[in-house]
Amino acid sequence: MEKVVSTRRVFLQKGLTLLAVAPTIPTFLDQTVMALNNPLDSKLTQQTSGKDGKILVVVQLSGGNDGLSTVIPYGDDVYYQQRNAISHPADKVLKIDGYLGLHPNLTSLKSMYDSGDLAIVQGVGYPNPNRSHFRSMDIWQSAQPEIQQPSTGWIGRYFDNTCPGCDPHVGVAIGETLPLAMQGEKVLPLSFERPDSYRYTGRDKTDYVKLNQAQLPPTITTPREITAGDQLDFLHRTAMDAQLSSEEILRLTRSHSSPQPYPANEFGNGLKTIAAMIAGGLPTRVYYVALSGFDTHAQQLNRHDALMKQLSDGLGAFWSDLKQQKNNDRVMLMTFSEFGRRVQSNASGGTDHGAAAPMFVMGSGIQQGIVSRHPSLNDLDQGDLKYVVDFRSVYASILQNWLNTPSKPILGDQYPVLPLVKSA
Repeated sequence: MEKVVSTRRVFLQKGLTLLAVAPTIPTFLDQTVMALNNPLDSKLTQQTSGKDGKILVVVQLSGGNDGLSTVIPYGDDVYYQQRNAISHPADKVLKIDGYLGLHPNLTSLKSMYDSGDLAIVQGVGYPNPNRSHFRSMDIWQSAQPEIQQPSTGWIGRYFDNTCPGCDPHVGVAIGETLPLAMQGEKVLPLSFERPDSYRYTGRDKTDYVKLNQAQLPPTITTPREITAGDQLDFLHRTAMDAQLSSEEILRLTRSHSSPQPYPANEFGNGLKTIAAMIAGGLPTRVYYVALSGFDTHAQQLNRHDALMKQLSDGLGAFWSDLKQQKNNDRVMLMTFSEFGRRVQSNASGGTDHGAAAPMFVMGSGIQQGIVSRHPSLNDLDQGDLKYVVDFRSVYASILQNWLNTPSKPILGDQYPVLPLVKSA
């Protein structure tokens, strides 16, 4: 049998997503045996550290959010001329200045802006925009437009460059699958739809508990042949890592209380879970959650209004929660969508795939205000807004000034840094 000398930590990074650990050992063994290493060389369970470093929360608005119905140029007559059926009256817009305002349902975000906790980056996009959901999402998540089928994401490469030996808890995505943005070559973060889905559900849990509590031999420092029994024992213990770690997350989420109720939907539940994990002191640096439904080709007005309320209510409860925890000064939240919508509404009372759109960045450590100018509604690119800020500049700003890591090795080039983070 091949001698394996790498560590169990490497196996965890490369071989275990813990999305939903398989209910039977043979399937799990078949999927992971090639990544096995010394099964006795590290602690049995992943431990929370209570670290108090900076945290990034990424909110994906899936489907192509209509930026012109989110951050509204109500002071521009062209906005009403091009969108008379789906426009928002000036007296309903939550005004920021004499030209721009927020969607009427974004009351929580307006409060954050007024209190100095929200920045708006206008006209974010990239050269030669792609209007396919899948391709444009790959571009945004990988930050590698030149690669047709990217295999890593910008956050995954951040993990690879800064903590290749770190706990998988360093990144947590709420959802059925791990998004491309979080995937690296050396670090594989966790992904689960609900805390109770992140656990081992096999038949022999009692035996696994006994095995996991057994006294192990001292760490082996010289290469030796790993037997089939060692491999199976290791897989049992790895399954228990999922079980015990998930029970800790379940305990945190079930015992967590927030100052105001979260909306009773998937997005609200995801944010509540993230807030509970932050309060519980997990060593996670980046959390990821999505709000879906933004592909509004028809009857957009009511649908988009409802989505804006979900976004506002969810982020409002989340921000209130963080302030009660006194964690608001170490959390930054960023929103993005794969593209905006076209300037002119269509005949179905909706909007079609576009290009540039705004991004929100929130947190007590951000520099409040409007970043960059609003794209012209007259000077268009095939009916779409021309981008003003390359999205990789937003990433570079967050990487360098919030996560304190060089951005060029992650993004492949040095992009201009924006004034998003308060100077120390």
